[in-house]
Amino acid sequence: MKIYVASSWRNHYHPEVVSALRADGHEVYDFKGSGDGWGSDGKGPGGFGWSEIDKEWEREWTKDIPRYLQALNHPRAIEGFRRDMDALELADACVMVMPCGPSASMEMGWACGAGCFVAVYIPAIREPDLMVKMADLITSDLEEIRAALQGVARKFDELDRKLGFVSEPLLAGRSTPHEAVAPTEAKP
Repeated sequence: MKIYVASSWRNHYHPEVVSALRADGHEVYDFKGSGDGWGSDGKGPGGFGWSEIDKEWEREWTKDIPRYLQALNHPRAIEGFRRDMDALELADACVMVMPCGPSASMEMGWACGAGCFVAVYIPAIREPDLMVKMADLITSDLEEIRAALQGVARKFDELDRKLGFVSEPLLAGRSTPHEAVAPTEAKP
């Protein structure tokens, strides 16, 4: 199953979550990762950070909004947005790791609206967030999220079998939840 992990560059729980989910056999997007972010160096520029555009972004942009707006149109910002958005569109599930900022919250909201399974992992909190209630699972226990994602992957696989699709199981790394190689005859 493809999982998008939404978090913050400052979040030190993020690498642990990515590693754990990959160990469970999932394809996990790491916005900080090299290449395309899916775990192989592959092609792609690697994770995007604002400091690539402006080393003083944290100190200056709150006082200079036009500078931030201009940076949004920088080719590297556009490339970083497209990389993350493409990965989000491919994902079957999203795990938001708190504490995080507005980008991760928007990614989690998009995944909810797209019908993905969404879990919010809260190992620490910077500020309470009411809208996490739209997620399918909210917990401070990573093992609970891991178990839920294994269950979701099994349900997708069962649905594919019932629909007669011949495909690799989600845990083996299919591109989409219902990607089929070829339909088979329905069984009595």
